[in-house]
Amino acid sequence: MSFEERGSEKAGMVYRTVTEVRGPLLIVEGVRGAKYNEVVEVKLPDGSEIIGTVLDTYSDKAIIQVFGRTEGLGLEVAVRFTGDVMRIPLSDDLLGRVFNGSFKPLDGLPDPIGVERREIFFSVINPAAREPPSEFIQTGISVIDGMNSLVRGQKLPIFSESGLPHNLMAAQIARQSTILGEGEEFAVVFCAMGIRHEEYEFFRREFERTGALDRSVMILNLADDPVIERIIAPRIALTIAEYLAFDLDMHILTILTNMTHYCESLRSLSIAREEVPSRKGYPSYMYSDLATIYERAGKIKGKKGSITLMPILTMPGGDITHPIPDLTGYITEGQLIVSRELHLKGIYPPINPLPSLSRLMKDGVGAGKTREDHMEVSSQLYMAYAEGVKARSLARIIGELGLSERERRYLRFADEFEKRFINQGVYENRSIERTLEIAWDLLSMLPEEELIRISEEHIKKYHRKYRLQAR
Repeated sequence: MSFEERGSEKAGMVYRTVTEVRGPLLIVEGVRGAKYNEVVEVKLPDGSEIIGTVLDTYSDKAIIQVFGRTEGLGLEVAVRFTGDVMRIPLSDDLLGRVFNGSFKPLDGLPDPIGVERREIFFSVINPAAREPPSEFIQTGISVIDGMNSLVRGQKLPIFSESGLPHNLMAAQIARQSTILGEGEEFAVVFCAMGIRHEEYEFFRREFERTGALDRSVMILNLADDPVIERIIAPRIALTIAEYLAFDLDMHILTILTNMTHYCESLRSLSIAREEVPSRKGYPSYMYSDLATIYERAGKIKGKKGSITLMPILTMPGGDITHPIPDLTGYITEGQLIVSRELHLKGIYPPINPLPSLSRLMKDGVGAGKTREDHMEVSSQLYMAYAEGVKARSLARIIGELGLSERERRYLRFADEFEKRFINQGVYENRSIERTLEIAWDLLSMLPEEELIRISEEHIKKYHRKYRLQAR
């Protein structure tokens, strides 16, 4: 059966009216009844076929984005509209699998056969159906768990810069994250976009060697893969996460790295479509586009499972006011800031807790969730470290000898806080109890009267001085 005959049988029409090729975009004229996100098949002159989707329609024209390379692609192609949107097969057999950005296996195993096929461009969670996040997720990283806790159903991005170890952190969080309590199923959906080959090898090696792949689904899009794959990769990841969470009652941590590469792909497509650019050349709809990704995370009333989202992005030039981190900050519930200054000191993970924030931390910690003193200890650590950083800045001007005794005490605290609390090994997985134990050892460096953020009851119970007396 010819391509035209199959097209007539399935969709009614095959078009040979491509009038323009702009990068990954084809402009087809004379189209009737095309739908947004409809899948199309493009037959090349050599007989091979590539797929694409309808990006936009107007008048009798359709703009097609092609999933594949378009170098040398001319106007002599046939385009068949399938009448269906892009769907992927879903089942619990996806755990332990590795796919590329267009959902083709990279692990040498056959294509997945799911119990159902689901559209990847799914709607976000209805705000009226959302349940407020309120359970703690332990990452095993003290500066996150102790001071900027991740809560089940939260959207907590990591803002980094080029050259900083966000890939190491992403792998460590994926490897170590867990939820406290028994009988809860937890898994990770890991999506990397626009990564180099050495980064691809690192993620594959880390997940396979440590056994993290057994409870993970990996979507890996390389920098030399088609740009358009970076648009659908996070949507494939979240479609999988939604199935595992809301159909199979699992708790899913979804990590998306690097959202800057995603936004740059969005800008490339916008330029190809000759759209009027907004800030720094990015499309004016980037906010709503990011929202269609981020707002798919959360908890739904009546559903046991949850999706927790950690998007990772590199701020161009370290500029937190750049459109990508700026818009991400509006949609999400906090941010973790990776500091170049801490990185240059040899501190890992170099997360600076002072500008970092987890807006939902207060809802996920405390008695019955982590420990009763958690929130007070976090607040006291923040205050003490801020005082120490202030003293350090002053010492650069007048010298340490010019500081008061109190300022020198806080300066020593800041140094020890960075070395013992923030700093930890790449493969060091700290429980929340261990994190709080380190915090109390550090706070014991300060006079008891300085611990103004902690109740007397908790000081008597957890302060090192009283613990030693009890022994």
